[in-house]
Amino acid sequence: MENAWRFVVADYVTTTDGTGIVHQAPAYGEDDQKVCEEAGIPVVLSVDEGAKFLPLFKHGDLHDIVGLQVFEANKPITQVLRAQGRLVRQASYEHSYPHCWRCRNPLIYRAVSSWYVEVTKFKDRMSELNQEINWIPGNVKDGQFGKWLENARDWSISRNRFWGSPIPVWQSTDPEYPRTDVYGSLAEIEADFGRLPLNKDGQVDLHRPFIDELTRPNPDDPRTPEEGQSVMRRVEDVLDVWFDSGSMPYGQVHYPFENEAWFNTHNPADFIVEYIGQTRGWFYMLHILSTALFDRPAFRNVISHGIVLGSDGQKMSKSLRNYPDVSEVLDRDGSDAMRWFLMSSPILRGGNLIVTEQGIRDGVRQVILPLWNVYSFFTLYTNAADGGAGYDARLRYEGYRDTLDQYLLANTGDLVRTMGAQLARYDISGACDSLRSYLDMLTNWYVRRSRQRFFDEDQDAFDALFTALETVTRAAASLLPLVSEEIWRGLTGGRSVHLADWPDADLFPANPSLVEAMDRVQQICSTGSSLRKAANLRVRLPLQELTVVAPGADALEGFAAVVADELNLRSVRLLDAATASPEEFGIQQKLVVNARAAGPRLGKNVQVAIKGSKSGDWSVDDDGVVTAGGLQLEPQEYTLETVVAESEGGSAAVAVLPGGGFVVLNTEVTPELEAEGLARDMVRAIQQARKDAGLNVSDRIRTTVTAAQNVVDALLANAGLVKGETLTVDLTAKPADLADPAVVVEKVEG
Repeated sequence: MENAWRFVVADYVTTTDGTGIVHQAPAYGEDDQKVCEEAGIPVVLSVDEGAKFLPLFKHGDLHDIVGLQVFEANKPITQVLRAQGRLVRQASYEHSYPHCWRCRNPLIYRAVSSWYVEVTKFKDRMSELNQEINWIPGNVKDGQFGKWLENARDWSISRNRFWGSPIPVWQSTDPEYPRTDVYGSLAEIEADFGRLPLNKDGQVDLHRPFIDELTRPNPDDPRTPEEGQSVMRRVEDVLDVWFDSGSMPYGQVHYPFENEAWFNTHNPADFIVEYIGQTRGWFYMLHILSTALFDRPAFRNVISHGIVLGSDGQKMSKSLRNYPDVSEVLDRDGSDAMRWFLMSSPILRGGNLIVTEQGIRDGVRQVILPLWNVYSFFTLYTNAADGGAGYDARLRYEGYRDTLDQYLLANTGDLVRTMGAQLARYDISGACDSLRSYLDMLTNWYVRRSRQRFFDEDQDAFDALFTALETVTRAAASLLPLVSEEIWRGLTGGRSVHLADWPDADLFPANPSLVEAMDRVQQICSTGSSLRKAANLRVRLPLQELTVVAPGADALEGFAAVVADELNLRSVRLLDAATASPEEFGIQQKLVVNARAAGPRLGKNVQVAIKGSKSGDWSVDDDGVVTAGGLQLEPQEYTLETVVAESEGGSAAVAVLPGGGFVVLNTEVTPELEAEGLARDMVRAIQQARKDAGLNVSDRIRTTVTAAQNVVDALLANAGLVKGETLTVDLTAKPADLADPAVVVEKVEG
C-alpha cells in the first residue's frame, strides 16, 4: 500500500496513555483519517455496511473472517496470530464504547462516501454576517457560535437511509460515460423523465421509493439500449434532516416558486429561539444556507437559552419523573407563575435551569401576589370612598402635590422606558428584573407609605395609583398575560390589555433627581431596618436618632421626616460625607493583600507587604496608588475593605450604605420610648380586633383594653396616638394581672 507501513506523528497520541503508539486505520476513525490523509495514505474499506469483512481477505491467512461481523472475528484473528508466533499477550480491557441509542447494539466508525456543501469556501463571509445578528446572551456571537464558524468544515449533507428528502441528483450507471444531473424543480424533472413520481394514490410524491422509479437513458452515452447504453439513476442517499431544517425560511412558503414578494419582506426573520446546543445545529445550518444562497443572515435576533433540568439537576426524563407535575403546578399556581419562572430565570441568559416547585412559587410570592395585592388594596379603598359610593379614579400624569405621587409617576415612566428598551433588544430576563424591582417599590414603599392618604380618601393618591397600575399591567402583559388581563379589565372595563398599545413613557414627567433621592432614602431605610433587626429592636419600638453620613446629604434634607417615620425615629441627622470623619463613628478601611496575585511579582517581599497591611503601614495617595510596607501594589494584588468597629457602650449600631456613606443608629431605649413602643403594639392588637369584628375601614369604634399595669400606663400616656391610629373615639384601659392584653371593640353608630 502506497506510503503505508511507517510511523507518523499526531498530537492526540500521548505517552501517558498506553505505549504512546497507536495503529492508524483511516477508514475507521476521524483522527486516523486526518493523519493518514496528511501522510498520503489511502483509505481502504475492509468491511461492508453490515460491519462484515469483505472478500479482500479470502486468499490469505485470514480467509476464515470473510463474512464475519467484526465483533465475531476477534477469536479467529487471535488464533492466526498465535499460530504465527506473533501474539505477545492476550487480555480483555473494560472501556466505554459507542452503542446505538435505539437498539443498544455496539457501533463502529466506518468511512462512507458523501455529498458535501463546501462551507470552507465562504466561512469568512459567514463570520462577517454573524456580526449583524443580535445574540442573547451576547457572548455567544463571538464565543460559542463565532468560534464554531472560525473552525467550520465542509458539511456532509447526505445520509444512507430510506426515509428523508431524496437528494435530487441522477448519475450515470457507467463510469465510462459519466454524467451528473441536478434538478431544482418538478418542471425540470418532468421535462427530462416525461412524468412526475406518483405514489399509490396517484399523488405527486418526491419520497422513496417513488422518486427512485424515475430513470432515463444517459444522453451522453452514444450506445443503444441493446448495446448496453448506461442509465441515469438517482443516487441512493437522502438529505441530512438538518438540511431540511436549514431550508425552513424559504421552504415554508415554497419560495422561489411562489410568494417571492412575501419572502423578500420577511427574511431575515426578526426572531428565533432555541437552546444553546443549536449553535452547532439549527442556528448553524440556517446560517450556512442563508449565507450561501442569499448572502445575508437568516435571522436578526436569536435567544440561545440554556438547558431545562429536572429537580435533581439531571436532564428531564419522563421515565424518572424528576420534575414537578405540570397539571398540579398549573392548577395550584397558574400558568403565569410557570411562565414567569421560565422567563425570569438564568436560562434566557444562557444558563441552565433546575425546575423546582419552590422556584415556581417564588415567582408567585415575589411578583404575582404583590401586583394582585396592590390591585386589591386600590379597589378596597376606592370602592369604600365617599361613604361607599366609590371614587372613579382616572389616568392623570401631572398636577400631583405629594412627593410620593411625583416619585411614583416618574418611576413608572422610567419603568416603561427601561422595559421597552430591554424587550426591544430581547433581554426578557432583564425586563423581568426591572418589573420585579418596580413592584417591590410599589408594594413595600409607595403603598405602605401612603396608607393613611388612602384612608383619608386623597384623590391624588387614588389617581396616582390607578395610573401606575393601568400602566404597569400594559407593560407586564407579555410577561404575566392572565394576571395583567384580569387587573387591566377590572381597572378600565376595556376589552383586553393585549389589544391596548404599549404605554407612552413621554406622558410621565421625568424627575431623575427626585427618583435618585427617593431611591437613596429607601437604601437608608433598608440599612437602618437591618440594624434594628440585628439589635432585636422591633419596628414599633421608637428610637431616638439615626445619623446619616452620605455624599450630597443636603439633597436628602426634605426626606428626613420620611426616614424618621419609616424607621420609627424621633429625629434624623444628615451629615455630608465630605465633612464628617468616618473614624469618629468607628468606620475604617482595611487593606488585604492577595498573596497569590502579588507573589509572582514581589517574590519574598510579598510578606513585607502583608505585614505592612496588618500593622497599619500602608497608604493610598491622591492618585489611588496603594503602598504597603514601602512596596507599591498593583490593583489586582489587593482589596480595600470597609470595616465597622464595635461601639464601646453598645448604644450605637453602624452600617455602610450601598454606593458610599454610612448610617449610625442610636439603639438606647429609654422608659419613654419603651412606653410608646407598648402603645404601638396595642395599636396592632386593636386593628386585629377590628378585623376580627368584621368592621369597615372607616368605622369609628369604642375600645376597651384590659392589660397589665405597664401596658395601661403606656396606653394612657399615648392615648392620642392610639385613638388616631385606630379610629377610637372612646378608649378605656383597665389594669389586670394578665399575661396577654384583652381587647374589645364596639362600633359607634352615627
